[in-house]
Amino acid sequence: MTVGFSNPPRAARAVFATVAAAVFMSNLDLFIVNVALPAIGRSFGGSGLGSLSWVLNGYAIVFAALLVVAGRVADRSGHKPVFLTGLAVFTLASAGCALAPDVGTLVTARLVQAAGAALLMPTSLALLLDTTAPEKRAGAVRAWASIGGIAAGLGPVAGGLLVEAGWRWVFIVNLPVGIAAFALGAKVLPSPGRTGAQRSPLPDLFGAALLTGSIATLALALVKAPEWGWTSAGTLGGLAGAVLLGAWFVLRSARHPVPIVELPLLRVPAFASAAAALTLFTVAFAGMLLGAVLWCQGVRGYSALLTGLAIAPGPLLVPPVALRIGPAVARFGAGRIALAGTVLFAAGILWWAATLDTGSAYAGSLLPGMMLTGLGVGLTVPVLTAASAAALPPARFATGSAITSMGRQIGAVLGVAILIGILGTPAPGHAVAAFRHGWFAIAAASLLAACATVPLVRAPRPAAGRTPDIAAPQVEAPDDDAADVAGAAKAVKTGTA
Repeated sequence: MTVGFSNPPRAARAVFATVAAAVFMSNLDLFIVNVALPAIGRSFGGSGLGSLSWVLNGYAIVFAALLVVAGRVADRSGHKPVFLTGLAVFTLASAGCALAPDVGTLVTARLVQAAGAALLMPTSLALLLDTTAPEKRAGAVRAWASIGGIAAGLGPVAGGLLVEAGWRWVFIVNLPVGIAAFALGAKVLPSPGRTGAQRSPLPDLFGAALLTGSIATLALALVKAPEWGWTSAGTLGGLAGAVLLGAWFVLRSARHPVPIVELPLLRVPAFASAAAALTLFTVAFAGMLLGAVLWCQGVRGYSALLTGLAIAPGPLLVPPVALRIGPAVARFGAGRIALAGTVLFAAGILWWAATLDTGSAYAGSLLPGMMLTGLGVGLTVPVLTAASAAALPPARFATGSAITSMGRQIGAVLGVAILIGILGTPAPGHAVAAFRHGWFAIAAASLLAACATVPLVRAPRPAAGRTPDIAAPQVEAPDDDAADVAGAAKAVKTGTA
């Protein structure tokens, strides 16, 4: 039976509860695993940061590579079965993570977990829109988008509380949420009929493998560089291999009828600028989050709970800033707001570089930087996300969203790998200097993101109703839900939502 937006509000609320639980669970996972990383290392005999980094990077790499593939599979097979399959895989893989006897098994379970997240995330919004009346869809998009901000605010403290009971609880907590969401979703999620899009071909699977290999090889080279040596054959060979695989991926994407990345979209200046800035900013954000956790627990000796409390003010600042930024965007433009956000983020990191020491007080060193970075995230991520969507016609919103999401996952991999490559294993008494170098690298990534926003600052605002001309090899028919989401993104951008 098909469930549509004509259903009573109770059915729509049940669908939102199901989707929100799944999206919240997958977003929360990022923050609580970061807080748990030092405890995981101690549990497995003092595993080094290089090995532990794959608990984070393995997840991000697989998620990035499968995101577009999963979206196309959902188009062919239906959103409900793919969403439920992803939810089941994520939940079962969480159990595997909780039971892992060593780092290798944990990383493997995290790869499976990422595959589940890749299946459920692209379908979650579509399912929500299936039960939302057209005039309420902009609000549904904002509510859906706010889930990530709420998870970011609660994640550090929740992670600290769970780690106090044992790091395995970081994954065990997913089980009741996942089981309840699956049981409810099987009953209430809409099952729309098949469309022409469902008969479309799968995207380039070999291209996805090339992308995975390129990112993984680059991350491996960066993480192992302190151990192997930055000019060693292993490091240089890994960097060269990453470049070659990446070039092969780009060439294949240019020729394949259904590529993982539609390269013509990158010729839309506003979209390319926003996507590049988001990727670079995520490099900085991922490095900041992991760096703050390692500093608090490794240098200052904080417990996991105290670390979560110390980090929480920054993420907690993101949702209120993001929800109130619309009028400022309407007045000053998306480019200027994003530029301000990236600069503020860099200022927060540079504050840490100038003030953090083994004896520095939290209120005068870590806290001001955390507040500046939280403000920067709130000004940057939602604005650039909306700007990238508003730069594309409705028929390309879903594809463009997948590209920006993929870019953010790649940025997260690079941020973690670069930070760990810089930190290495500092000699006794040199931890502060090592972290200072890491802070400078993170600030540089945020400033590069600021540079990437310059075309958005200079670009004239598009006329009402005008969409950019994209020379795509295949143009999909406009999709009503995609159009609604694109409209919501434009409303956020102009401050009318």
